Amino acid sequence: MTINNINNNTNKPQIDGQKLAQQQTQGQSANVNTSQNAAQTAAPRQDSVSLTSSAQQLSQVQKKDAEAPVNHERVDKLKKAIADGDYRINPEVLAQKIAKLESQIFGNGV
Repeated sequence: MTINNINNNTNKPQIDGQKLAQQQTQGQSANVNTSQNAAQTAAPRQDSVSLTSSAQQLSQVQKKDAEAPVNHERVDKLKKAIADGDYRINPEVLAQKIAKLESQIFGNGV
């Protein structure tokens, strides 16, 4: 006795066809998403930066510092005196200058 087509399930080709269709649909969706992401990535982004008032003041001070004249001859003399151990600090004059600077920074209340 011969048995033909015992394991021949007629639904199997449909299931495989359905899976194939789903995979193709998912692949197409992925390609569309990839294209959209690429378009979004390629679009120029507009970034912005805002500085606090403190940062703006610091920037102005740095700009002024860069523009300030420097007496290189005096700087060299001071460097040499410090290196030789000949540079002497007058504590009273230093204290007066520190007090003057603080009054300029914090107001005359100091």
